[in-house]
This record gives sequence, C-alpha cells and structure tokens, in this order.
Amino acid sequence: MSSSRGEAMKQMIVHCEPKLTQMALLEEGKLVEFAAERSQNHSLVGSFYKGRVVNVLPGMQAAFVDIGHKKNAFLYVDDVLHPNLEKQPKEKPAIESLLRVGQEVIVQVMKEPLGNKGPRVTTHYSLPGRWAVYMPNADYVAVSKKVTKEQERSRLKMLGEEIRQGGEGVILRTVSEDEQPEAIAGDLDLLRNQWNLIRKRAESSAAPALLHRDLSIVQRFIRDVFDPHHDELKIDGAKEAKEAELFLEEITHGSHLPVSVYQGHEHIFKAYGVQEQLERDFSRKVILESGGSIVWDQTEALTVVDVNTGKYTGGENLEDTVTRTNLQAAEEIARLIRLKDVGGIIIVDFIDMEQEQHRQEVVDRLEVGMSKDRTKSHVVGWTKLGLLELTRKKVRDDTSMLFTKPCDQCDGTGRINLIGIH
Repeated sequence: MSSSRGEAMKQMIVHCEPKLTQMALLEEGKLVEFAAERSQNHSLVGSFYKGRVVNVLPGMQAAFVDIGHKKNAFLYVDDVLHPNLEKQPKEKPAIESLLRVGQEVIVQVMKEPLGNKGPRVTTHYSLPGRWAVYMPNADYVAVSKKVTKEQERSRLKMLGEEIRQGGEGVILRTVSEDEQPEAIAGDLDLLRNQWNLIRKRAESSAAPALLHRDLSIVQRFIRDVFDPHHDELKIDGAKEAKEAELFLEEITHGSHLPVSVYQGHEHIFKAYGVQEQLERDFSRKVILESGGSIVWDQTEALTVVDVNTGKYTGGENLEDTVTRTNLQAAEEIARLIRLKDVGGIIIVDFIDMEQEQHRQEVVDRLEVGMSKDRTKSHVVGWTKLGLLELTRKKVRDDTSMLFTKPCDQCDGTGRINLIGIH
C-alpha cells in the first residue's frame, strides 16, 4: 500500500490489564485518540443479532426488538427500508406494514445503549474490512470523500462495480487509495464469506442470539487507522501483542512492521508521554500554547466549550489577539472532540470577532481539524447569539465517562477524573 498521502507517522500505544485494555493513538507524538474497553463490557456497535420483535409502535414509526440484553433494541422505520435511498418508496410506509410482533429479524447494532435508552439497531448491514466496507443489500458503490484525486476516485468506483455481485453494495475506504485491485477484491471476498456465516448462524439459531461480534478495540484501530508499513504498534502484554501480530498477518499477508512488546520498568503510558497528555487533555480547563484557554462543560443534551484569551496579549491589536486565540482554539477543539469521542450537539463560545473574514477563518480551521476525524461531524454555523454550533455522530458514551465517577461532595454535579494510570 502506498503511503504517499502525506499523513503523519502514528504510534499505537496499548496498555493491557486483566479486565481492561487502553489504547492511545499518537500522531507525531501528539495524542489524537484514546479508547478503552473493559472485558465484561465489549462494545456492541457493529455486532449482529437475531432478534424478535416484541413491540410495534405506529405513533413512533419504530419497533422494539429483543436481542437478549437488559433493554430491548430500538429499530426505526428508516432502518427497515431498503438501504439505497433510490430504491425506497416515495411515501414512507407505516411501520406495522413492515414488522409484526413475534417476527424474527437479523439486526446490527449501530449505537450503544446510552443512559436509559437501549441500543439502536438497523437492517442496513455493513461489514468493514481493511480497504472496503461490504453492504450485502445496498446495491451501490461509493468512494470515501477523503480520496480527492478524481482519477483515483474513478478507478476505485469502476473497481467496485467490477467486484461486487448482484445487489451488493461496496464503499471503498480512504486507505484503498493507490491499492492493488487484488488486495481490495480479496478483502471483499473475506467480508462476503463473513456475511454468509452470519446468515447460516441465523438459520440455525433461536432468537434472541448473538450472530457476530465486532473486533476488539486494538483490532479495530489496526484495521481502521494503522498503516502496517510505517506506523508503530507497542503493547505491554505479550499475549495481546501476539494476537495483534496474528491479526496483522491476516490483513496484510505478512507485509508489515513487527509488533513491539514493551518491557520497560516504567508504565508504558508514562514512557511514551501519554499519561501527561491524558491528564492535560481530559481536564475541564485546557491551556493553549499561547496562554489562552478552553473550558469544557458537559450536560446530558450537549457539550459547551468556552474560549478565553487568558494571558495571551500578543496580537497587534485586540481583533488580532482574539482571532489568533480563536484559531488556535479551533485547532485544539477539533483534536479534543476526536480524542474525547464527544458526540451529539456541541456549542463553542469563541471570543467575539468583529470581522466576518476572521469568523470564516475560524470555521475553516475547525473544519480542517475535524476532517481528520473518522466519526461523521458537521459544522452547522454561527447562531444569532454568536455561538458556533456543530454536531458529531454519537455512537458510544464519551470516553471520559468510563473513567469518571460522580463527586460525592457536590451530589453529582461534578465528576472525579480517574483516567489513565490507576
């Protein structure tokens, strides 16, 4: 695979405990993603279940499906219709014409249980591989928007049409850029075989039943963001390192850098500067290099970010000082949203700027930063009150929630940070 895309060299630093795995992703030494997974709480997103419809709600155009968990899964009418919009009826049908109580259906989890809500599921199935995403019933070919060269987009689109069968759908991922057709076709074959196994298990299983579980966090990050020819992977567990090595063998056919087993006496997060960055970046107040600051506050409905000039007075005039602070804050906010895995509505209170040109520069800087994020996001724009509104797809609880607990001194209005080494 070519690495001529100008991407920064990455390091995956993995800390393993008997019941917890923590993974930090560094780009040129800077922390950009952090994820953790407890062994008893394996992520549900991406997993397939054979479920049974237990309730159909015409007023909500939705159904509840028993997939074997404490809370029933939520299945909205849009997630029952054909995954290709062009093949959907012009008039949206009633949910009761599509599903009935007692009906068994294969569903895939698209959103974790959050708060009092059960998982959200869909029948728009997708199986991500290294170079492609396989959608057994979607009947279209798409190319990642991050592949910008028109000639390469055309090549990948034509290749997708050649290798898909019948009504299958294929998305060519960003890493498929400049990749050999044989590798992409082989990836799709593996995913197609995986889907056939899921269907066979469904035929022989009684609902509710787990049919397929998505990969572990380490395997997901290797599959989605790791360049096996240039990036480094360091793990402080010999068993986990061996498993990662075998997974790399499977997806690269032996063409990759070896996995390093960390054997230092110091904690791996301290040795690679991860712990210091975690403590800084997951604080409520983050100091910018210029001396300005950004303050994070989270509610159940949204996240609010406040930008302050702080000690920074380095511009030629007030407007210049404010704009420089806001531009630096925009870059940092984009990184921290990705790092903290913040989802839902996000409101940013930048320092007031008088010139429209400067306001647009701040939006552009934020959009460039968020374009590096694999999770779908959208900068909505400025509100009438001068706040910048954006949204980011919420798939799981924010990472920080796994490592905080309610403060017993303020009845839960604050949280005690436990992230990193403990």
